This record gives sequence, C-alpha cells and structure tokens, in this order.
Amino acid sequence: MRLKKIFVSEAFRSIMAAVLCSIIGIIVGFIILLIINAEHAPKAISVILKNFLYYRNGGKQLYYFGQTLVKSVPLILCGIGVLFAYKSGLFNIGIAGQYCIGIGISLWAALAFHLPWFVCILLAMLSAALWACIAGLLKAFCNVNEVIAGIMLNWISLYLVNVLLQNEITMNISRSETYSIAERSPQSMIPTLGLGSIFHDNPYVSIAIPVTIIVAVVIHIVLSKTTIGYELRATGLNKHAAKYAGMKDKKNIVLTMALSGAIAGLAAALYYLTDIQPWKTASVVPGMGFNGIAVAFLGGLNPIGVIFAGFFIQHITQGGSFIDTKYFNPQIADLISSIIIYSCAFMFLLKTLISKLIGEKRKCC
Repeated sequence: MRLKKIFVSEAFRSIMAAVLCSIIGIIVGFIILLIINAEHAPKAISVILKNFLYYRNGGKQLYYFGQTLVKSVPLILCGIGVLFAYKSGLFNIGIAGQYCIGIGISLWAALAFHLPWFVCILLAMLSAALWACIAGLLKAFCNVNEVIAGIMLNWISLYLVNVLLQNEITMNISRSETYSIAERSPQSMIPTLGLGSIFHDNPYVSIAIPVTIIVAVVIHIVLSKTTIGYELRATGLNKHAAKYAGMKDKKNIVLTMALSGAIAGLAAALYYLTDIQPWKTASVVPGMGFNGIAVAFLGGLNPIGVIFAGFFIQHITQGGSFIDTKYFNPQIADLISSIIIYSCAFMFLLKTLISKLIGEKRKCC
C-alpha cells in the first residue's frame, strides 16, 4: 500500500521525469561523440560522467570534488531563486540580471572599500533584491509582464556592472578582469572554517556550501509550513481570489520578487567572494541565471531536489575538462548539460506520460 502511494506521488513523478531528462541528455551527447570519433567516444563519455573520479589519487579526487561543490553553489541558489518566484506564480527570468548585480556590488564592496565578507554578502543581497523589485513593482502596479521586464533589466544590469567595475580601483584594466580578493582584501573572502582541509586543502571550499543547503531547507519550510509562504503561493495561484480573501496581492508580488532577487545576490556573493574567478568585462549576461531556470525544473520545483539537480549539472560540466582534447573539445560536456537543460522544457509532458503509465499498470493489476 505504501509503495502504491509512493508511485502515484508528485515527488516520484518529478524524480522520474528528472532522471529521464538526464538520460536523454547523456544518450544524445554520446551519439554526438560517436559521430565525431567513434573509437574514443566510450572513454570520453565515461570521463565526463566520472568527473573527479577520473583521478586515481584520493587527494586529487577530494580536491576536484570540492571544486565541483563550490561551482554548484551559485547554480543551486539561482535555481532556488527561480523556484521561489515560480511557486508564487511569477517567472523570474531576470534572475540572471539580479545575479549580475550581486556580483558587481559584492566585488565593489570587497575591492573598493575592503569591507568584511558578511557586509559584502548583505550588500549584494540587498542590491539584488532592490533590482528585482523594479520588475515586481512594474508587475504589481502597471501589470507589466515580469518576463519582459526581467529580460530588459538583465542587459541593463550587465552594462551597469561593467561600468561599475571597470576602473583602476577594482580592475586590472590591461587584462579587463578584477583583482584577486585574496591579495587586495583578504578580510572580504568568505571564511573556510577548515572545510578546505577536508577536500585536500582546496582553498575555495568555504562555508558557502553548508549555507546553500541551509537556504534550501529554509525556503522549503517557508513555502510549505508558514503563513507567509501560503499567502505568496495563494497570490500566485489567483491574485484576485487572494485579494478577496484579504491578502495584499501587490505587496506579495513585490515581496516575492525581492526575496527571489536576494537569493540570486547571495548566489553571486557566495561564489565570487571565494576568489575562485575574477569578473571579466563581458558582453553577454552570465548564463548562471538562465541555467538556474532549468535546474529548478530538473529538481522538480523542490528546494531539496534543486540541490541534487544543480550538483549533477555542474558534475557533468566539470567532467568535460578531463576529456582528451586531441579527439574532443571539452565544451562537449557543456553541450550535454545544455541538452539536459533543454529536455527540462518537457518535464511536464514526461510527468504526464509517467502518470498515464502508472495508471495503466494499476488498471492491469
């Protein structure tokens, strides 16, 4: 009886749909590898799937496992930001711009003012939340579609961050990339609390990893167990009904976008303040925000599921750096990740098909 309940549950269908999306991406990627070089394709796909297990040395395995975890942090948090807005009836496609604003403010606070790490994070979250509020206010009071507003704000945020950081205080102008935080402002770096030693002295492993898990759990509790979470979801389902029930629909829309943006700002700060990579003057909006949309759906629109989905996508992407470049371009791993992400567009279709299959089996039995 319990097994039947599990099989017909929403969680089971979401997990199965996510697994199918992943399998489709891996199979299509393997076919492409076979077309490019059939002889070395099996080894290449094996290396991509192994990622840090490619190394036989246990120390190196731990180091690159830690590297994968660090790079999963912004992807997971961007996914949670998208999920939070979506659960409240809003499609925050502007998460990429809010992430971008978080990068700019956190790096500016660190390199220009040498502020402590926690202040840099708070400023990044606040600025990203205020940026998201623009789309929220337009939606609440002018009925402007948040998708259109978000896309426009993405590009504005990119150019603002380029302008903000492109100066001698924060950036090496000759290389068009920001200075090392470790060299210029070590107090702005996120503390490791000894976590790096667990991963073979990986200097980038920090408290960002446990903080990400805590945020996922908190968001899950807020959405499913609290009054404010109920109000936000109710407003998303039907703002007119919510308003009739005495809920402040406009306030809830703006609040939803603000909180979603704050999570994106947190994602940016927790990643860039590890000093794992600098900001380079860019002409393209960071893909992390857009990838977060797919991770949210691959994770079954569940904060806990998003943790695993984000890690899996980053695991595949990181694995591509280990393939033999004599036969394949390392970006083949990005292609596989992209196919998995694209497959997420069919999540609802796959869930429907799984429901039908389960229903037919129950009838037969």
